[in-house]
Formats: sequence, C-alpha cells, structure tokens
Amino acid sequence: MSWIPHALPAALPPLAPMAGAGLIVMPVLNVESWPFDRPMPRKVLTGPHGRDDVPDVPNFSWVDYGLRAGVERLVTGCVERGLPVGLSVNAAIRDDYPAVFDLLLRTGWEFIAHGVRQESVTGAADEREVIEASMRMLTEGTGVRPRGWMGPGLAETMRTPQVLAELGVEYVLDWSVADYPLWMSTEPPLLALPYNLELNDSVVIAVERQPMPEYQRRVRETVAVLKAEAGRGARVLALPLHPHLLGVPHRVRGLMTLLDELAADPDVTFAGPGAIVDWYRAQVPS
Repeated sequence: MSWIPHALPAALPPLAPMAGAGLIVMPVLNVESWPFDRPMPRKVLTGPHGRDDVPDVPNFSWVDYGLRAGVERLVTGCVERGLPVGLSVNAAIRDDYPAVFDLLLRTGWEFIAHGVRQESVTGAADEREVIEASMRMLTEGTGVRPRGWMGPGLAETMRTPQVLAELGVEYVLDWSVADYPLWMSTEPPLLALPYNLELNDSVVIAVERQPMPEYQRRVRETVAVLKAEAGRGARVLALPLHPHLLGVPHRVRGLMTLLDELAADPDVTFAGPGAIVDWYRAQVPS
C-alpha cells in the first residue's frame, strides 16, 4: 500500500498568496523528551572506547540543556517578534518538564502531537496506541485536541498515514516532498504539510556538523528561490527548530537575525500549521 502524494506542480492550481505574501514561513519548534534509560536517538559525542553505554550522560545532557535553557531563548525570541510557531511536542514533556510545558502553553501557539517520548513508532508494539496516547495527553494538558502529527524521527510504518486519518488527524509533517501542501490518498484524506530536511537543524548542525553561517546561507538561498517561484503559486517554507541546537548561545542570535530579515520582507508572511491547512483547503478541496 502507498499513501504517497502524487500531484506534480503542473497539476496544482496556482496557490493564492497568504496575507499578500507569496512565501509562507512556518517555524516548527520540536520539544522532545529523550528517555534516560535507553540509547540516545542521536549523539553529539561518540561513546568512549567505542561503547554505547546507558545511561549516556553527555548526550542526554546535550538535549536536556536545550529544555532547561535553549527553549526559553527560542520562545522568548519568537514571542517578542510576534511570530506564530508550531509546537511539535512529545506528550511526556507535560510530566517530565512541567515548567517547559507551562512555558509553551503561555505562548498560545498550536501544539502538534509528536509521540509520547522521542521513540519511533516503528518500534512500538501498537503504533495506534502510541498515537492515541500522545493525542490524549496533549488534549488533557492543553484543553485542545491536536490537529496534526509528526512522528518522532519522522518515522512511519506502512500503515501510519491511514491510522492517523482514522483517528481524525488533519495533517502530518513527516513527508518533506514539496514546497506546498499535498493531499494523501488515505480515507478520509490526510494533508501532508511541507517540512524540511536540508534546512533541518538536526541535519545541518547535528549530522553534517556545519557552522551557523552555512545554516544561514542555506535559508537565504532557499528564500530567494522560493520567492521567485511564488509567481506561479505561493510556497511554504518550514523551519524546523530544536532547543538543543538553535537555542544555544552561539547560534540563537544568528537564528534571530534570519527571522528579523524574513519578518521585514513584504513578500514573506509567517503562519502556523493550522492556518496553512485552512488556507490550502479553501483553495484545493480534498
């Protein structure tokens, strides 16, 4: 079975601008709880003597620092600029880091279900149970049922999109296949919102080990190209943000410089994922 969206640009109607802008920027802040008693999902420091021990204190601390210090820098910077941000949140943040959860609640931003903890659904005994638990915990914690889902590590099984659709999820962020939303062939239809791999700070900084100026260069080059293409229809640019990567002191000012440049550009607007879903659905019914 395949849920892959198949529409090519020639088959899409020209998407109208949002708020007069042809480029819609969607920041997504990923707030994750990495289990201390299991191997870390990603490492900044290889284990000594080639060992991958548990507990992995340095690599756990890498991410834990983001939750204790980095997340407040990112939230404060975006709130001060009045930018809407999608919050991709492991539901266990509510219990593991209650002060962080309260900080996120105060923003009024949209929560996106992102599993219970940072563990792939492909290793779960029952992925439906994990998705339902994540949705239920965030609903209880925020008072609003999440409209969207992003799998931890962007991982899916062959059935994940259909399971999401059956559970009433409206959109998914796992599919980085286009610069605009696309309907997936589930029943009922599920909308794949643009996400990003090559501008994902996990890829650029944690995997490729690139310096901050390279991250800035890639964002600026992408913006230039997408603005030029927006004459044929509006484009969406997702900016994935992780507190332990872009919330650290030597990178956060560079990120805020980029956000200021984008906010000052009349051809750019910022929007959360729910607003983009509504904007697209009004033009391209499922």
